[in-house]
Amino acid sequence: MRISCPLIDGPATSAAQDACGLRELGVGGAPVDSFPLPAVQDIDSFEREVVEYVKPNHGTTTLGFIFQGGVIIAVDSRASQGSYISSQTVKKVIEINPYLLGTMAGGAADCQFWERNLGRQCRLYELANGKRITVRGASKLLANTMFSYRGMGLSMGTMVAGWDEAGPGLYYVDSDGQRTKGKLFSVGSGSLYAYGVLDEGYRWDLSVDEAVELGLRSIYHATFRDAASGGTVSVYHVTQEGWTKVRGEDVGELHFKYYPDPAKHPCNSVDPLAA
Repeated sequence: MRISCPLIDGPATSAAQDACGLRELGVGGAPVDSFPLPAVQDIDSFEREVVEYVKPNHGTTTLGFIFQGGVIIAVDSRASQGSYISSQTVKKVIEINPYLLGTMAGGAADCQFWERNLGRQCRLYELANGKRITVRGASKLLANTMFSYRGMGLSMGTMVAGWDEAGPGLYYVDSDGQRTKGKLFSVGSGSLYAYGVLDEGYRWDLSVDEAVELGLRSIYHATFRDAASGGTVSVYHVTQEGWTKVRGEDVGELHFKYYPDPAKHPCNSVDPLAA
């Protein structure tokens, strides 16, 4: 049986559209004035302005560093939509496999979807090759995916951390396809504040307890200064045996833990030169 439709068989003439009933649905030959436009003089400027109104402002603080005992990953848990705090309980660490972790910064949906997609790719690699994928290889897979979607509106600034036969690994990958290997990264709107604490306290020979505390303190100070970061601080430790979540503390409790006396907080300190 053959379906007769002149629109498929030949050019999209008015008679062909009438025969398929598309003109009644407003498809193809519908007049332009059937689609109302905003009553503005400059439609291009209006569209650019509206895009800025609905453009999401992302806020987060994530960090990762390598030390003698493995890799530390620390993140906050606040999600924001512009000036509105939409959630305080976002899980910003994606557990790709027992030896690989990914972090979220940027668009939550973009990061969650593509890092879970990365987990699927890593599992397929393991099934095809009979061995775990390296941290280097996993970060390259994610970077290749991001490069193929470059310029299509994705918003991602992630870290891929893990352990393989070469030892600990840490890579930064973003939605432009950039991929950078390093020993210390911080990503997000509060990253500058976290870097200030990290640069002062980081050493290669940190003990595990010192490294975990450095991650906690760095995220806390970032949440104190950056309104788009907050919630709870989650800290993961990656070793040869895989990753382990070692801490999860509310930033409010950390505030009173670090500064039980409000008068001694740096914000309330007295300038010695002012006396």
